[in-house]
Amino acid sequence: MGRLDGRVAIVTGAGRGLGRCHARFLAEQGAAVIVNDLGSRLSGEGSDPTPAQGVVDEIRAAGGRAEVSAHDVADWEQARALVDQAVAAFGDLHVLVNNAGILRDRALFNMEESEWDAVIRVHLKGHAATTRHALTYWRQRAKSGREVKASVVHTSSVAGYAGNFGQANYSSAKLAVVALSRVTALEGGKYGVRSNVVSPGGRTRLSAGQDEEPELVHGDGFSALDPANVSPLIGWLAEAGCPAQSQVFHITGSALVVSSMPPIVHRLTTQGRWTLEDLDQHLPAMLVEPASIEDWFEGAGRQ
Repeated sequence: MGRLDGRVAIVTGAGRGLGRCHARFLAEQGAAVIVNDLGSRLSGEGSDPTPAQGVVDEIRAAGGRAEVSAHDVADWEQARALVDQAVAAFGDLHVLVNNAGILRDRALFNMEESEWDAVIRVHLKGHAATTRHALTYWRQRAKSGREVKASVVHTSSVAGYAGNFGQANYSSAKLAVVALSRVTALEGGKYGVRSNVVSPGGRTRLSAGQDEEPELVHGDGFSALDPANVSPLIGWLAEAGCPAQSQVFHITGSALVVSSMPPIVHRLTTQGRWTLEDLDQHLPAMLVEPASIEDWFEGAGRQ
């Protein structure tokens, strides 16, 4: 008996990397899984059903249940069809893991409009469209008297918290995902829907060439950069009885961080409206140095 027996999950971008690991882990724990992936290149162009079908074949060979989806999650109607497919194939939907993403890296002063739009479309709209239709389904279930114990997991990034050179589009979308999750929790909570954010660390197609650290493999074979290290947290969040709601997590290797975004570091008051002179007097000493990605990882206990 797995801890997700009877649960039905959608994992987007599940043909490779993190999504593949998540889909396999959820299936190992007993969930029926819709493996969604366009099979596009890292830039989001092209399509290939082979990666998603390969994951489905792996799950089925291990005795699990899975179906392929080639829906474009950033298309409003295709996102609806994806949710409909899960319900038609397995009779219900309990878990949505928004993982699909692409990269179009370029410094902002050189970025083309199309490069901005493509990344925002996949990472932000691709999270919002699927969540919208899943929420509609769960709300209807709850209003008809059915008990709903649903979970949405959104994928963010340290780039969204600290920024990353050449990734204004990606960083902006990933921080926006945190806000999307918060609203999802506020709007879906009364219907039995939980929403949380996971910022994953691991070596995947998206991180290749950005992470210059060598692969660290312990004597017991544990690799700190294996994307499968993230999947147990996804599985825990997918459980019907999981208590987490509106949380932000970061996990890389064996380090797990619970975050709060953003914290209040100072609160100042004055008599009436602030003047320029008052601001000159009080603010300079209160300004906070922004953390770099390296600082953030060091504080998070990167392996």
